[in-house]
Amino acid sequence: MDWEAEGLLDDLEDERALAGRRTLLDELLADGVPLEELRRAVAEDRLVLLPVERLLTSDARYSAREIAEETGLDLEFFQANRRALGLAVPDPDERVYGEKDLEAARLGLRFREAGFPEDEALEVTRVLGRGMAGYVEALRTLVAQTFLEAGADEHALGRRYEAVTRELLPLAGPWLEHAFALHLRELLRNDAVTREQRASGRLASGQDTAVAFADLVGFTALGETVPSEELTGMAGRLSRLAGEVVEPPVRIVKLIGDAVMLVSPRPEAMVDTALRLVEASEAEPELPSLRAGVAYGPAVNRWGDWYGSCVNVASRLTARARPASVLVTDGVRDAVEDGYDWSDAGEKRLKGLSAPVHAYRARRLTTSDG
Repeated sequence: MDWEAEGLLDDLEDERALAGRRTLLDELLADGVPLEELRRAVAEDRLVLLPVERLLTSDARYSAREIAEETGLDLEFFQANRRALGLAVPDPDERVYGEKDLEAARLGLRFREAGFPEDEALEVTRVLGRGMAGYVEALRTLVAQTFLEAGADEHALGRRYEAVTRELLPLAGPWLEHAFALHLRELLRNDAVTREQRASGRLASGQDTAVAFADLVGFTALGETVPSEELTGMAGRLSRLAGEVVEPPVRIVKLIGDAVMLVSPRPEAMVDTALRLVEASEAEPELPSLRAGVAYGPAVNRWGDWYGSCVNVASRLTARARPASVLVTDGVRDAVEDGYDWSDAGEKRLKGLSAPVHAYRARRLTTSDG
């Protein structure tokens, strides 16, 4: 194939880059990739990723309707699950699915036969989709940073990515199963099914929970003066710091740029974690000061996120905390009481809340405190 005549080399001048693209195009064409697909990949600057894409794709043999007929899974449920995972949903008669999709549909049928309510099961699938999308994006960044080399041609880089994927793919299933089991075990160790829940057959609408937010002071203003790469690095260091400090029963709910949200069934563990997080941040010279707000009260876990008045209070309280300090509500102080030095921070009027909140600053007891 004369790739120059096809216009697929027009954006390159370096001889090494030209040779690498020709080789990769030749190999992909020989592997059965249509010319039009190669054109699109070059135009979209993703030719180097095509070997990995083909590795992850099985031959398109089925439509969604045919998969539904083959497995006995309801067509609408199959498509709803795809949407919940955050994936594209083609026309039900378009043949875009392969053997792996067929096997996944059989697993979906077994999950549905477990008897879970459909709407709630789809919410859980949405949580899975968001989590997997984030995990894959993070893994993609890790691989790119590790194996991307200055001046590497597309053939060398494409085949390198393919080789890494071949190594990682067999590990993914067992690793995710192990991580799932560990997280489930930790959850069960710190969860409970109360007598009232057993009697009513329903989970309570809310449970007393300690909620905390911690954010980097002045992060938004920094966005006007420092490069975006530096801001990204700060957010990454906060994520790493939280991962190193937070331990069960405290859990990370989510990271939101310059902030982290935590929950715990035990307020004393939350206060200790918030203080340790602030203390650890002070040892990071390139990181802005961290501040935290902690509240305690009824909260509802809804599909991996938390809602309730104490969530709003903790978030608003964080914005009123001084740099390198932990501000808590009087409810937190009353629930924990011993082991800390509490200084009265007075009543705080918080945005969106009608009544003021009485707050205290939490500090560790020193030796002189006796």
